[in-house]
Amino acid sequence: MPEFTTPDLWLILWIAVGYLLGSIPFGLVSARIFGLGDVRKIGSGNIGATNVLRTGHKPAAALTLVLDAAKGAVAVLLARHFAGEDAVQLAALAAFFGHCFPVWLGFRGGKGVATFLGIWLALAPMVGIACCATWLLAAALSRISSVGALAAAALSPLWALLFGAQTAVLLSFALLALILWRHWQNIQRLRDGTEPRIGARRK
Repeated sequence: MPEFTTPDLWLILWIAVGYLLGSIPFGLVSARIFGLGDVRKIGSGNIGATNVLRTGHKPAAALTLVLDAAKGAVAVLLARHFAGEDAVQLAALAAFFGHCFPVWLGFRGGKGVATFLGIWLALAPMVGIACCATWLLAAALSRISSVGALAAAALSPLWALLFGAQTAVLLSFALLALILWRHWQNIQRLRDGTEPRIGARRK
């Protein structure tokens, strides 16, 4: 972690800003913009891009992916502009937490992969690029979204070390722990061989 130099009240403010940004349910909004109904009532019930894709509407899924990534990036960039790196990392973690547990939806949100990638692209671009490449490669080889997500999260501490983001290594482990927590059902299905492949529709 970076040295804590920002006053406590300002840190609390940036945690709140990050959480509120992260809690915007763009998957739900995108699905309704395109007339797809409540995405929580299809597939896994998740509000992330992977479940939006199960509607068969690729533009809605792409919009969800971009906006979910953007809210993580915006939390980082705003905090970096107005405060120090301590506030940046807390805002990033809060944005991720907000996506997973949004107050507007009874604390039932997404799994945070797009927001995770957006955070890294803004926080340490080379780490973000490496995480995106890891996700794409693992997902392409397995045709399973959760495999890509888990691989990207698992390797993020290594990428942070290799690409000079040593002060963010603790953050990378915190995000990894949260992603593992949010994907525990996926991990069980992977072990059982029942995890759906990318683009597959589930009733």
